[in-house]
Amino acid sequence: MTKPVDWMREARNIHWFAPPTTLLDDSRPPFYRWYPDGVTNACYNALDHHVAKGRGDQAALIVDSPVTGHGRTYTYSELLESVARCAGALAAQGVVMGDRVLIYMPMVAEAVIGMLACARLGAVHSVVFGGFASHELAVRIDDATPKLILTASCGIEPSHIVAYKPLLDAAIEMATHKPSACMVLQRAELEAELCPGRDIDWNSAMTDARMHECVPVPSNHPLYILYTSGTTGQPKGVVRDTAGSIVALKWSMKSIYNVEPGEVFWAASDVGWVVGHSYIVYGPLFSGNTALLYEGKPVGTPDAGAFWRVIEQYQVSVLFAAPTAFRAIRKEDPHASRMDGYDLSSLKALFLAGERCDPATLNWAQEKLSVPVIDHWWQTETGWPICANCLGIEPLPVVPGSPARAVPGYDVVVLDQQGKVVSDDTMGALAIRLPLPPGTFTTLWNADERYKEAYFSRFPGFYETGDAGYIDDNGYVFVMARTDDVINVAGHRLSTGAMEEVLAAHPDVAECAVIGVADDMKGQLPLGLIVLSDGVTRDHSDIISEVIASVRENIGPVAAFKRCYVVQRLPKTRSGKILRATMRSIADSQPFRVPATIDDPLILDEISALIASSAPASPI
Repeated sequence: MTKPVDWMREARNIHWFAPPTTLLDDSRPPFYRWYPDGVTNACYNALDHHVAKGRGDQAALIVDSPVTGHGRTYTYSELLESVARCAGALAAQGVVMGDRVLIYMPMVAEAVIGMLACARLGAVHSVVFGGFASHELAVRIDDATPKLILTASCGIEPSHIVAYKPLLDAAIEMATHKPSACMVLQRAELEAELCPGRDIDWNSAMTDARMHECVPVPSNHPLYILYTSGTTGQPKGVVRDTAGSIVALKWSMKSIYNVEPGEVFWAASDVGWVVGHSYIVYGPLFSGNTALLYEGKPVGTPDAGAFWRVIEQYQVSVLFAAPTAFRAIRKEDPHASRMDGYDLSSLKALFLAGERCDPATLNWAQEKLSVPVIDHWWQTETGWPICANCLGIEPLPVVPGSPARAVPGYDVVVLDQQGKVVSDDTMGALAIRLPLPPGTFTTLWNADERYKEAYFSRFPGFYETGDAGYIDDNGYVFVMARTDDVINVAGHRLSTGAMEEVLAAHPDVAECAVIGVADDMKGQLPLGLIVLSDGVTRDHSDIISEVIASVRENIGPVAAFKRCYVVQRLPKTRSGKILRATMRSIADSQPFRVPATIDDPLILDEISALIASSAPASPI
């Protein structure tokens, strides 16, 4: 059994302006507060601390943009200078500790600089994924009430340019709250028209700004607000505090990912998501690593060899990506021929998270890369992994389909519908015994009651993850589905994730999804959607017959798995999560909101047309 973490000892590994004397204030559950009497600063720990320790000439941030053909490397000293100057520019606009700053930017260095500049001042940043629709952006503006907005003239997709400024202007027009100013980064690909009296040119503001020192902040001061989807349509503003984030993320870099200071850590995500916050920006910089910011795709910029080029060029030690990225690579290049000619010897491990990793994808990546491929599980709310194979503590056998055991600091259990802990290998609701460890969310922005109701009311004394699964007799956790994706077929509770494992194991299937749809006779029945690998020319009806037979053989007739369709693509969020709940609403003819995070809304029309037609084995 892994030893528990001594969180007070770990706290001595970060910089404090005033170190804490109290480890945990548990006087007001579920509002636990770690290091309540300490004083620190996240930007100081990310930059100033390393420069002071002699790491100033080491690369801190690599920016690689295949969509523009440009890149740049910042040393710790150079990044510190840019961040301190940006903090001065924000301060010149009246931003002080506690103010909110909304960041609506693409994957450019200035997004990272803006985040760290906010932390430097003690301002609370809220990053909204670049290109979000105006209405959704307006909702976040009204909730966070930012004094200032940082944005860019455009984002760049492989096939087109997305003008950000008109989206932002429309959002500010819709919003009740009006920011006092917007700092706009003009990109060469598309310049924006600035609004006189409100908009400020980024480069001019930086040129005129004075360097600003770090502002000491209390341990529990909010570091950022990150919005995640809410079931009511109103997004939930997850709040992360400062000290707990520094301690937990720095601990995780060595203990979980097994990277040393100076090594290159690449999280192939976006700063608009929690992975981007934790493992593009804060975690690697707290740890003294070199972080990599990639403005591109796993395929299409220019091809399915994009990741291999980046690994070789920058000597990446650890890659963190979504399983969806590797499914896309595998679909386009099933034999990994694009890997030929690249030297990937620097790569020590691949970590996958964000969407359940099916064993077929994990095994493919492990075979092609010849390094440990580690599926791990966590959430926007937790901010860092709940379950993982902690390579820096004790590498465990990789069990496909499981993110291994609970990470030290998390007490993960499986509960039945009455809140009782169930026996090994029994499906139920995955929950975490309180208190949650440092670095997890402390509340929802301006919504303490919603925080309690949404996460802690159903199972008192536990955090309800919203995921379902089981724990085997070796302590390995199996996250099988979201709780509402566990379907009830004639009284049998079945995991859609288990069915997806069977579908994904078929050699012609690149990715898949299984959803439960309403049935008058059995309550619910599973419906499968499969995407075939590129180059597959076999008759679709044959493939569907084979996967239906496989489900019957591996799970049994009780699954009643009889409906399956071939589709060209699945609806996903921009971070790679498959929108199963939305598809379920479509299949059940229920009203639904198009999720703000969807990558391409047209896919929902395609899925709707297919389900409505019920044409057997018809591709769309």
